[in-house]
Amino acid sequence: MNKERKLIVAGNWKMNKTVAEALDLVRGLKIELANIKEVDVVVCPPYTALSEVSKEVLDSNLKLGAQNMSENGVGAYTGEIAATMLKEFSVRYVILGHSERRQYQKESSELISKKALAVHAASLKPIVCVGETLAERESGRMQEVLQSQVQGSLAGLTKEQMCETIVAYEPVWAIGTGKTASTAQAQEAHAFIRGLLVGMFDDSVARRVRIQYGGSVKAANARELLGQPDVDGALVGGAALEVRSFADIIKNSI
Repeated sequence: MNKERKLIVAGNWKMNKTVAEALDLVRGLKIELANIKEVDVVVCPPYTALSEVSKEVLDSNLKLGAQNMSENGVGAYTGEIAATMLKEFSVRYVILGHSERRQYQKESSELISKKALAVHAASLKPIVCVGETLAERESGRMQEVLQSQVQGSLAGLTKEQMCETIVAYEPVWAIGTGKTASTAQAQEAHAFIRGLLVGMFDDSVARRVRIQYGGSVKAANARELLGQPDVDGALVGGAALEVRSFADIIKNSI
């Protein structure tokens, strides 16, 4: 396993968990993961639970993330959340460009790049998601799609900002479907993304950037997936909603 980059495993809770349920989950994770130092563990609850969860993870080894953020500052943007609001709850990471938002909210890579710049301006760390659909993979367009999304979503970042950015490769066909990219498929895509970063920035930046895999990650496949040379962690969906399954993914990745 590559020791140059510290593993980062983030749980994306999506639109799940009441405040009470969220607190139960993080309390269980605090106990299960109390001795984990080899992995950066991030939990990303819905906005409604950020306040209470932020208090619960204080002085623990769990870090707090948000699932999205506006590219704008405070103002007349109904339904949006500004960086200053997230920072109030000690949020450290922000997921951007998740495939569900690209699909349902029609978010473009251009918009995601604006959000990434806003996240960095607030001294937070973006987790920028990229990935191809099944149709795109089967038609041989995986590299074309990844190149477009990576270059578009990370446009305008400085080398320093890029080093503080996490990229999450999530093949859309493997999200919530039970299908998982093979270790060879995951490694191939991650290596391709790292190669794109060499071209956009330079080799030293590309070597420092952590690239997560997201798509039906489970305890059973975590060790093999995260053991690949260019796979530096996981962005976990459904398995992050239960203490045992999420904790086992992290423990199996070490």
